[in-house]
Amino acid sequence: MPKLTINGIEVLVEKGVTVLEAARFLGIPIPTLCHDDGLAPASACRLCVVEVRRGLEGRSKLLAACSLPAEDEMVVHTNSARVQRARQLLIELYVATCPSSKRIQDLASAYGVHECRYEAEHEDCIQCGLCVRMCEQQMMAGAIGFAGRGANRRVSRPFDMTDKRCRQCGACLYICPVCELRCAGPAAEATLCNGCLNFAPVCFQSYDDAMCFLDPCHACELAGPLRPDVKIKTRARATVLSGEKQ
Repeated sequence: MPKLTINGIEVLVEKGVTVLEAARFLGIPIPTLCHDDGLAPASACRLCVVEVRRGLEGRSKLLAACSLPAEDEMVVHTNSARVQRARQLLIELYVATCPSSKRIQDLASAYGVHECRYEAEHEDCIQCGLCVRMCEQQMMAGAIGFAGRGANRRVSRPFDMTDKRCRQCGACLYICPVCELRCAGPAAEATLCNGCLNFAPVCFQSYDDAMCFLDPCHACELAGPLRPDVKIKTRARATVLSGEKQ
């Protein structure tokens, strides 16, 4: 049974368990857009990247946790500064691709993406492949798939005609991460909504690799721009959890 370390916590898992599953077993949240527990991992969205080092030697790498098997002596950091920068860049790109998606806008608010430097495309697909895998692996139909290559790649029906295997079950729409429209909250003029932006610094932004087991963190939610006392308590709590001394 592989024994690995995630954010300083040693965990023993069954052979074949992925790093994403091991982290979630510990209560450590890792964002995903293309993953579903009932489908084979595709590592398409790359939001689940974690910093991994194998053994005592070698450089750490950014790898997709959803398809990465847990191994002995593997050291994983899920909230390092390098991981945060990679996720923020990816979320910024997804916001520019599908700014109307509530799920992507919520991710931008949760992970501190304050600006979008790319021109909005207003597309309706991020090519995560969830709908294709759902139709093939769960519905056993295979009525849709990818067509074209490169910039012309898209989800399509065979010959753009409804296949007789399609039962109109709606599973592809149910699992799609961008089909849910953004909320009708503050009418943002920019690409980013940030209507649910948390202005309080979360733990791992002040202390590298610190994390808590509350998702969302209630202490961080209570803290705000006018609550400096709660911010201090939140940072002190993060210090204890990270094992660092003040």
